[in-house]
Amino acid sequence: MTEHIQYSPEKDALVLLDQRYLPTREEWFVCKTVNDICEALVVMVVRGAPAIGVTAAYGCYLAAREVKGLVPADGDWKSLLAAKLEQIALARPTAVNLRWAVRLMQAEWAKRPEFSLDELSAFWLAKAKVVHAEDIKTCMVIGQAGMDLLSDGDTVMTHCNAGALATAGYGTALAPIRAAVAQGKKIQVIANETRPFLQGARLTAYELYRDGIPVKVACDNACALLMQRGLVQKVIVGADRIAANGDAANKIGTFGVALLAHEFGIPFYVAAPVSTIDPETAEGSLIPIEDRTPREVTHVGTTQITPDGVGVFNYAFDVTPARLIHGIITERGVLTAPYTEAIAKLFK
Repeated sequence: MTEHIQYSPEKDALVLLDQRYLPTREEWFVCKTVNDICEALVVMVVRGAPAIGVTAAYGCYLAAREVKGLVPADGDWKSLLAAKLEQIALARPTAVNLRWAVRLMQAEWAKRPEFSLDELSAFWLAKAKVVHAEDIKTCMVIGQAGMDLLSDGDTVMTHCNAGALATAGYGTALAPIRAAVAQGKKIQVIANETRPFLQGARLTAYELYRDGIPVKVACDNACALLMQRGLVQKVIVGADRIAANGDAANKIGTFGVALLAHEFGIPFYVAAPVSTIDPETAEGSLIPIEDRTPREVTHVGTTQITPDGVGVFNYAFDVTPARLIHGIITERGVLTAPYTEAIAKLFK
């Protein structure tokens, strides 16, 4: 599944499958400006750290093209373009891939200060396509790295959506599952519903069912019972940012799943590309946690489920301490504790 993020030459736009409406209908969101890109990121037309990174890479190209229409040929386009890149980088605070993609494009620009705006625009479009293709390849390598961690007959629990829809294709947490199934192993998946945005119920179940991989949806608060009854053999989740010590930020509720897995002796794995590891963030308490609109909690769709005037918490992420993580599955292999040393070695 790779068609959910597309660059359209005909429209000269980034076209995204609007994940807000899945699984009941498929609609497309067209991004032609930086504001379009930022809206798509903020309202979660597209979500998942790697997919956010790919979207941001194309967003840099769209920023350059947009600036061309705003600044006279002899005007100061560089400062305006830098401001638009910063707008993209700040669209969402937690997923480090967003900042990573913008920094990548900025670094390529810094190497080519002689480029005209047209030359930079063309270069960035080509680079965004490379980032897009490489993300799919990376996910497939993550699958190969993690597939031997799964045994024939395992039921794997996952939290949120870290599948094809959260990446350019194939997925991170779902990659070892897909690879193990391709090996011939019989693997089943429990997709936690993942309140309040229901990424597990709406998105993980959607793509696994579509791909013929057995999946059942569980309420978030059923995790303890399912583990207690021996219905879960492994847990694999994705990550939006991994600190230098191995602490991993993922969708809210992941920390609780990790605590339960530890209690019941179930291996808990995080699967993510190296670009999701942030060596500049020493440990998990330093990862910014996004606080989203209360409406996601007070409503399901258009139906209000809480009384008027009652406040809510809607933190989008929590941080799982490295001590609860059995291994971090990357395209460079499976990292194991002590993570500070393993991650430092990786970045050398």
